[in-house]
Amino acid sequence: MARDQIDMTPLQSRDELVAWFEAGSKPESEFRIGTEHEKTPFTLEGHKPVPYEGARGIGALLEGMKLLLGWEPIMERGNIIGLYDVTGGGAISLEPGGQFELSGAPVETVHQTQAELMAHLAQVREIATPLGIGFLGLGMTPSWSRAQIPVMPKGRYKIMSNYMPKVGKYGLDMMFRTCTVQTNLDFSSEADMVKKLRVSVALQPIATALFANSPFTEGKPNGLLSFRSEIWRDTDNARSGMIPFAFEDGMGFERYVDYALDVPMYFVKRGDEYIDVAGSSFRDFFAGNNKAFPGQRPTLSDWANHLSTIFPEVRLKRYLEMRGADGVPWGRLPALPAFWVGLLYDNDSLDGAWEIIRHWTAPERQALRDDVPRFGFKARIKDRYLFEIAKECLILSHAGLRRRGRIDHLGRDESRYLEPLERIIECGRSPAEEMLEKFNGPWKGSVDPAYQEYAF
Repeated sequence: MARDQIDMTPLQSRDELVAWFEAGSKPESEFRIGTEHEKTPFTLEGHKPVPYEGARGIGALLEGMKLLLGWEPIMERGNIIGLYDVTGGGAISLEPGGQFELSGAPVETVHQTQAELMAHLAQVREIATPLGIGFLGLGMTPSWSRAQIPVMPKGRYKIMSNYMPKVGKYGLDMMFRTCTVQTNLDFSSEADMVKKLRVSVALQPIATALFANSPFTEGKPNGLLSFRSEIWRDTDNARSGMIPFAFEDGMGFERYVDYALDVPMYFVKRGDEYIDVAGSSFRDFFAGNNKAFPGQRPTLSDWANHLSTIFPEVRLKRYLEMRGADGVPWGRLPALPAFWVGLLYDNDSLDGAWEIIRHWTAPERQALRDDVPRFGFKARIKDRYLFEIAKECLILSHAGLRRRGRIDHLGRDESRYLEPLERIIECGRSPAEEMLEKFNGPWKGSVDPAYQEYAF
């Protein structure tokens, strides 16, 4: 989410927090698809990180995009840190290490996702190429140390950078070295939300395996297929993971509110100022007991901002965010929304997916989640390889997209966007395994060719 929310009404009751989620329910005819993707900028010469400052920096890139698109700048302390389309389209924002994120507009079909993506890449290229900047489509920077990576001038990141090392081993790697693609999907009611949340949390490891794309750290294989996914296992477990409570009886908006109230906060935003309240709970703030704001109650904006700092494998906002995939090259990006739309927006496919996962226990789901970064398709659950389950899910998704029947100008439905995933299943190897073969073969033990082959 590019912009921190602005709604300064003080909250009076927990019911308002529940109502905030409930307001997300939409009739099926209004279901939309949102896709967000991050990519790592690098200097075309020398393949180095791109600083924020300077004539060829990230700030200059954003200024150029502003002129090209006519979008409104998002400013912080005199620095441009993002852009948004006032007509309700997309937004561009910066992750802590300069990762460039497009938060797409809510669209009706995966065809529109693809069109938006192509337009965005053409626009970015037009500005970035003369600045000597390229973009990499991997889940993690393959060759840089954390110390090499510049820090973007955003107040919330400073607070997070100080707090992260206290609560996990990999928080700073998550912030500065990883990229993801995620898709945001709607629900029609509380019951629909719960069913989609359960199916998508349980099956998130399948997206992780299909998109696993981060096998290198600082120029060497790191022993994993998705190091990005491994990083999330030890970033801050109070705010991430497989949310087992979602599978318990009585799950609904209220149960998620109770979870979110106890997740430690990072910051409170007042005007342009980020106030560090890291480690304190929203529940205490809600009761007027936050040390930085004695006697004050949070606002709806504080609540929305807090929800954006919770990082489970699937996140509930006024829609559901699928968060398990590594960033990938542009040709594979539309495959992620296609995969989840086919599974979750078609009721028969959703039922089929529920049949696959409904007997899995919380420890089994967790073990699968823990194994997938290392083993990919060879991870197992209930004596089945993840590979078999991924194959089944792809068949369900394909059928769901065919039944949806959203046709492009050439008469093709959205199932065509699954082709890259079908190729992965056909060859039986995740993208990371393919990349490791290149590293050990034609790349001759260097990750440098990735800057050509996996660039946008």
